[in-house]
Amino acid sequence: MRDYYLAILNGSLLTVGVSLASLAVATLLGLMGAAAKLSGRRPLVWLAQLYTTVVRGIPELLMMLLVFYGGAIGLNSLAELWGNQEGVDLDPFVAGVLTIGFIYGAYMTETFRGAILAIPRGQMEAAWAFGMGRLRTFLRITLPQMVRYALPSFTNNWLVLIKATALVSLIGLHDMTYLAKQSSAATREPFAFFLFTAAIYLAYTSLSLWALRAVSRRYSLGTDRVQLL
Repeated sequence: MRDYYLAILNGSLLTVGVSLASLAVATLLGLMGAAAKLSGRRPLVWLAQLYTTVVRGIPELLMMLLVFYGGAIGLNSLAELWGNQEGVDLDPFVAGVLTIGFIYGAYMTETFRGAILAIPRGQMEAAWAFGMGRLRTFLRITLPQMVRYALPSFTNNWLVLIKATALVSLIGLHDMTYLAKQSSAATREPFAFFLFTAAIYLAYTSLSLWALRAVSRRYSLGTDRVQLL
């Protein structure tokens, strides 16, 4: 029994890796999506709107399977065009990270968009009037305030993203959920292993809440404290 628990603990490291990599992808896509929606350019606004609408309308499980199997089909088709007749397999880790990041990038888009809109536009116009470029204005004026406004929704998205990593077990990635299922099948004691896995997820989310509350206090200095639910 001890070996099964150790295997699940080792699998939890993979879960952390998937979570952090997916968060990086989601944050990048969220910033790009928010910038597109606020750009005022119709093609970009339409594309970003299509992205968020499609993602929020398709179940995460179905999206995971579509990316994993559809990505493999697409890679094999491209390989054949280049004259490579050997099959190409899509790495489950890459597929899981890209899918989860793609899904939560849509939610991050709305989070960052709302946070930027909450900042008085006059502050950015004043920075431009003083000769600051758009990038410098974003880094010095917009970003620090955007973090404070975005943190509550960002926290919720991050907590849900951590739990969504359990979906990668369906495409063969040996995360702790996959290993808990394997341990349960081998010992016929599912409750103990799934309860142990749930406790690890709870520990991760609790640690995340503690860290994000500290970030919230840092960015809320001089303002009303933001309460993260």
